[in-house]
Amino acid sequence: MQVDLLVIGLGYVGLPLVREGTKVGLSVVGFDIGPGVVNGLNGGRSHVDDLSDDDVARMLAAGFRATTSESEVGEPDIIVICVPTPLSEADGPDLTAVRAASETAGRLLHRGTLVVLESTTYPGTTDELVRPILEKASGLSAGVDFNLAFSPERIDPGNPVYGLRNTPKVVGGLTPDCTAAAARFYGLVCDQVVEAKSPREAEMAKLLENTYRHVNIALVNEMAVFCHELGIDLWDAIRCASTKPFGFQPFYPGPGVGGHCIPIDPNYLSYKVRTLGYPFRFVELAQEINSRMPGYVVDRAAELLNRHAKPMNGANVLLLGVTYKRDIADQRESPARPIARRLLARGAVLAYHDPHVPDWAIDGQPVRRATDLDTEVVTADVVILLQDHSEYDLEQIASEAKLFFDTRGKLTGRGHTGPNTETL
Repeated sequence: MQVDLLVIGLGYVGLPLVREGTKVGLSVVGFDIGPGVVNGLNGGRSHVDDLSDDDVARMLAAGFRATTSESEVGEPDIIVICVPTPLSEADGPDLTAVRAASETAGRLLHRGTLVVLESTTYPGTTDELVRPILEKASGLSAGVDFNLAFSPERIDPGNPVYGLRNTPKVVGGLTPDCTAAAARFYGLVCDQVVEAKSPREAEMAKLLENTYRHVNIALVNEMAVFCHELGIDLWDAIRCASTKPFGFQPFYPGPGVGGHCIPIDPNYLSYKVRTLGYPFRFVELAQEINSRMPGYVVDRAAELLNRHAKPMNGANVLLLGVTYKRDIADQRESPARPIARRLLARGAVLAYHDPHVPDWAIDGQPVRRATDLDTEVVTADVVILLQDHSEYDLEQIASEAKLFFDTRGKLTGRGHTGPNTETL
């Protein structure tokens, strides 16, 4: 059975591609190793923030189907790999899923197939890792018998303005013909396609984007620490600096960095640089600064309690928002977890509230969910805002809490900073 598009990996990157593919009339099959994911999608249920159940229903009506079995895929003309690329225990790249997906793609491709890797990785992965796997499994030659390219995913979960369709799509092929084939495909589902010289430049573009954000967030996080000591409102300074119409882009401090991109992607670049025999000092320093923010948040919360004659040991601490980003359910690499671990280690009695997270556990131990937020805010010894979901009336919460620690700078300049309210 002929299939236009096979998407391997049905997560926050793969599913938007499936949706856009079905919208333009492509026959699309999704492959994932998770039976729960596949059964849920085939049953009309979405498991990612950016797609609703209605979106999945429309995809199914357009002919989409998901499977865990290679034998049920058919013969795809285009294969796009959208699998996770986490860090290993040694903080290097874990490409286990990319290898497995490449082997699957190699067994399914035929002459003329276009294979695209979208999973974030270090420069050289497409040519040095994926290409040999595809060629061995298929017996065909990349750039001759089939097309191979890299196209970095640029999905921003929860972004109401930019999605796959209206975000420029970078593509870099193994050969000019490979690039042209990838550009033709993405031209169907994206408004603008940007051609890179090769897969390496496309791979580097993704890492450059996120390393840029990583080091600038580290800069303001370090500034937040010493501005507190100097009695300077960094949030107000950022507001003022942002009025400059050129040469400045605002970044904001916070309790840590989360998601896949910022805490993980720059490490892929650092790993590649280390293979050359020297460290990528800028990235490693930024990682060090951002990684210590959860500890700094806990220290500041303890200081706030101490000023009011309350020790952290035995204090009732309420965490507001445990996802990595505002108004979504995604918890990947959320700084809420290391903050919670440190609070528990110091004897805090912990509770949390998040409208997007019905259950939450730290190292396998469930954390009590605050069901009556109004009551919990009043009775907690300190309320710590970690994620400013739009459902929260922060001014009311701050006014009713015994102590309120705002790590997102949402109340600065609103007259709520005082002895009972503190901003990071």
